[in-house]
Amino acid sequence: MPSAAPTGPWPAAAPNATAGAWTNGSTAEMPLFQLFAALDEELHAAFPRLWLALMVAHGVIFLAGLVLNGLALYVFCCRTRASTPSVTYTINLAVTDLLVGLSLPTRFAVFYGAQGCVRCAFPHVFGYFLNMHCSILFLTCICVDRYLAIVQPDGARRWRQPACARAACAAVWLAVGAVTLAVLGTAAGPRPCCRMLALTVLAFLLPLLVLGAFTGRMVCALSRPGLLSQGRRRRVRAVQLLLTVLIIFLVCFTPFHAHQVAVALWPGVPHPTSLVVYHVAVTLSSLNSCMDPIVYCFVTSGFQATVRGLFHQRQAAQLEPCSVDVVSMRKGSGSRHVPGAGPPALTHPVTNGPEP
Repeated sequence: MPSAAPTGPWPAAAPNATAGAWTNGSTAEMPLFQLFAALDEELHAAFPRLWLALMVAHGVIFLAGLVLNGLALYVFCCRTRASTPSVTYTINLAVTDLLVGLSLPTRFAVFYGAQGCVRCAFPHVFGYFLNMHCSILFLTCICVDRYLAIVQPDGARRWRQPACARAACAAVWLAVGAVTLAVLGTAAGPRPCCRMLALTVLAFLLPLLVLGAFTGRMVCALSRPGLLSQGRRRRVRAVQLLLTVLIIFLVCFTPFHAHQVAVALWPGVPHPTSLVVYHVAVTLSSLNSCMDPIVYCFVTSGFQATVRGLFHQRQAAQLEPCSVDVVSMRKGSGSRHVPGAGPPALTHPVTNGPEP
C-alpha cells in the first residue's frame, strides 16, 4: 500500500531517522525530533487500521505499566527497609517505566489536539528516547550488580555501596538526557545519521554485549565448586534474572535499534515497509514497561511474598464482618482471636530484605 502524504501541518518525513535522504530541501533544516513526531500522522494516513490497533496496544501498555510499576514503587519504597544497590537501580527502573507509560497520553493529546505543534511534540519524543535508553542502562546496572554480588562478593564490596549506586543512577539520567537532547535537537542530514548510530552503539549495543558477557560468565561460574556454599537457589535466581533481562533486550529493544541501523545502511528501503516496521518497533520498545516487573521478582528475595501479603491483607479486610461477638475477657488475661473474623491486620512494614 503506498504511503499517503500527511494531511496536517506536519511535513512529510521518512520513518528512518538516520536516512541520508533528509539532506534535501526544508527537511534538512528541521530538527530530528520534529521528523519523528510526524510519523504518527503518516501512519494514520497510510494505514489507519494498523494505527488504531497500535493505539489500542499503547493504551493497554499504559494501564498495565501504571499499575505494575506503581505497585513496585510502593513495595520498594514503603515495604522494603533495606537499601542496597539492586533496590536503588530497581527504583530508578520503575520510575523510567512509569514515565514511558505517562508519555503515551501525551502522544494521544498531541495527535488529536495539537497536530503540527513542535513544542507540544517535543516532550513525548524526548521522553520516549530518554526513558528507553535509561531503562536499558538501569537493566544493565542491575545485571552487573547481581553478577558482582554472586561471583565476586568480596572484591566488589567497595563498588556495591548505596552511595555508588545513587551516583551511578544520577550519571545515567544526566548522560542519557544530555546525549538525547543533543541528538534530537540537530538538523536532519548526514550528521544526525552518525549521531543516531553512535547513540545506538553506546546506549544499546554495548549494554547488550555486556549483558551477554556477564550471562556467559555467570553460567560458567555456577559450574565451579567454589560457589556451592552460596546456595543453589540464589545462584539459579541470578541466572534467571540475567536471562530475563536478555529476553527483554531481544524482544523490546532490538527491533527498534535494528531498524535504525538498517535504514542507515540501506536508505532505499520502501517507505511504507519502513514506516510500518518503525511503529511496530516503537510499540515493542514500550512493552518493556510491562515486562520489567518480572525482573523485580528476582532482585529481592521477598518481593513476590510482599505483594501476595498486600493482596491477602486487603482481601481479609474486605471479608472481615462489620461487627463481631464480644469475647468475654477475664481480668489479666490476654486477647483472643475471634473465629471467623479473618487474620489479624498487618500493621508493620514487611521486612523481606533484598539479597546482598
